[in-house]
Amino acid sequence: MVKEHRINEEIRAREVRLIDTDGTQIGIVPLSEALRIAEERGLDLVEVAPQARPPVCKIMDYGKYKYEMSKRDREARKKQRLVTVKEVKLRPNIEEHDFQVKARNVIRFLKDGDKVKVTIMFRGREIIHPQLGERLLERLKEEVAAVGVVERAPKLEGRNMVMILAPKPGHGKKEEAAEE
Repeated sequence: MVKEHRINEEIRAREVRLIDTDGTQIGIVPLSEALRIAEERGLDLVEVAPQARPPVCKIMDYGKYKYEMSKRDREARKKQRLVTVKEVKLRPNIEEHDFQVKARNVIRFLKDGDKVKVTIMFRGREIIHPQLGERLLERLKEEVAAVGVVERAPKLEGRNMVMILAPKPGHGKKEEAAEE
């Protein structure tokens, strides 16, 4: 992921716009002069903008620069969080206790910071009553309203009706752990 820069003798331009270690511009100088200045200071000449005319080069400790960049990338990756999608499957004529168990599972998944895909499977002639599935999903949405929001509204896809729920911002264990 770290973009490789041309350094010292790898630079192929005759003249370069030289930037000092503290960020001040020295000006446009011949490449040999820029290399000499960098060598006198015991640092590297790094081409930071090769597309510019003339190319922009900066005097810096390239090893330290690469280390800082890799450290910043590691820090950024540490803060990323992969979102997993859990799936809960229901049938349109589900019993009350079974519905409550599924609703508790959905709430647990949302509190853990995961998204939940709720699928209602229609078998046989059940498909001619999609309003039963919509009613069930609406009821589930109300059950989990405290911890989740609808990311994708109920939609019939073949013989299944699908709704996606996401955790409410500020809820969930993973988000609380990331803030600390």
